Amino acid sequence: MDDSEVATKTETAYRTLRQEILETRLQPGAPLKLGALRDAYGIGWTPLREALSRLEAEHLVISSANKGYTVAPVSMAELSDLTNARRLVELPMLAESIANGDEEWETQLVAAHFRLSRCKPPVENPEELVISDWEERHEAFHHALLAASKSQWLMRFYVQIKDQLRRHHRILAITPGLAASKGPEWRDSAAFHSLRDALAIEPHTELMNAALDHDVDKAVALLGAHIELTKQVFSVADFSKPH
Repeated sequence: MDDSEVATKTETAYRTLRQEILETRLQPGAPLKLGALRDAYGIGWTPLREALSRLEAEHLVISSANKGYTVAPVSMAELSDLTNARRLVELPMLAESIANGDEEWETQLVAAHFRLSRCKPPVENPEELVISDWEERHEAFHHALLAASKSQWLMRFYVQIKDQLRRHHRILAITPGLAASKGPEWRDSAAFHSLRDALAIEPHTELMNAALDHDVDKAVALLGAHIELTKQVFSVADFSKPH
């Protein structure tokens, strides 16, 4: 096997495992046994080890001398830290994006909002396809908001933070105590109402309109409130213990 073939297999292994972790099919805290991963995904030893090393560098995987590799855990403390980091990165990016935004940027933002508006939030139907579809459209909307920002480094930080937050959001959507019941008790709970408010299209519409009006102060305030609401969803859910 030549070097290019090894590199291709490593990239495939990396992308496969990364997607499985981000979409929490490999659960936070789960052990990553090399033999089991090789059998489950058809990945060779060398590409597997190199892929896990890359994922460890991204803090999606952790390793220890005694336990080997495990999926990085999620926790309320981690979510709070990520939320603060998101504010520090995303709010200045939004202000810069609005300042630089032209007609093409406005057009793309409106299109992304329309696609999001045509997708039902997964608050009452946390099935895999529903969650994935909504995530893709929601991320596209937020990316469209920031697309006119010129800072490549801030965009890199934004993407890294977004991926880590995605795992936390996924855990909330699929936690059995929240998602599995879907009955009167779940719909009457504070967690349900907070989650519904966080995923609703109306705050996104208000945010889009402020951006299109080039009202930087209002848009930044709305985005800041939207970011905090996501953290509040976890605070009212049973998320006090690491997952």
